[in-house]
Amino acid sequence: MPARSSTIVTALTAAAVVAVGFLGYQASASAPADLHPHHKGGDSAGKHPAQPGAGKKERRPAAPPVPEASGTGKRIVYALGAKRVWLVGENDTALRTFAVAPSTVSPPMGTYAVSSRSVSVTGSDGIAIEHVVRFASVDGVVIGFSAAVDGSSPNPDASQRTGGIRESRADGAAMWNFAINGTKVVVVA
Repeated sequence: MPARSSTIVTALTAAAVVAVGFLGYQASASAPADLHPHHKGGDSAGKHPAQPGAGKKERRPAAPPVPEASGTGKRIVYALGAKRVWLVGENDTALRTFAVAPSTVSPPMGTYAVSSRSVSVTGSDGIAIEHVVRFASVDGVVIGFSAAVDGSSPNPDASQRTGGIRESRADGAAMWNFAINGTKVVVVA
């Protein structure tokens, strides 16, 4: 009897291996062409045409340089016209730069310091915001950087006076980690 049960186990195992192999072949044969591995060797029947740019790294455009006359040392540079922010390290090298969406009230050009921060609040437009970094006030309107929790960009009502400079959530987190109270903020044209 033991010889017979080992024969049955061997036969069942062999059948299972054959079934798995067959199912694997079926899956491979019905997969889209762009999912097949590229074959190497002399037979061109299994080769796929090269895709444009295959094997090359995509080049991203160079980040805009930190604006001249924006000071030295660790600082946040906010360019009003470019609607862009740079987080600049001690060695005057941009650690990060990103586009922002300004609100209806902008700060005058000049040098400021981060005056307060809030992890999360409701913005003056009623949207939940996070990583709020405030640095100026213009005629009673507080100016600061923030990110909408829902990831939306502001659509400021021109009749409302708001000072939130919106950034993406990832950029907001980077700003939050960089901009402790007292960090210099330079606003340029």
